[in-house]
Amino acid sequence: MEKIYSKQQNNSCGLAKASTETVQFLLSFSKSMHVINYKEMQFENILN
Repeated sequence: MEKIYSKQQNNSCGLAKASTETVQFLLSFSKSMHVINYKEMQFENILN
């Protein structure tokens, strides 16, 4: 167990590449989502 955790690991991480369709989907989803706070409750609406 000690040998597993004592080794140095390469912690370099690269940027993830997303397709333009994925980016467009996430942008349109975030534009259509509205959060309403009422007293101590939170409502999430997705407008289609």
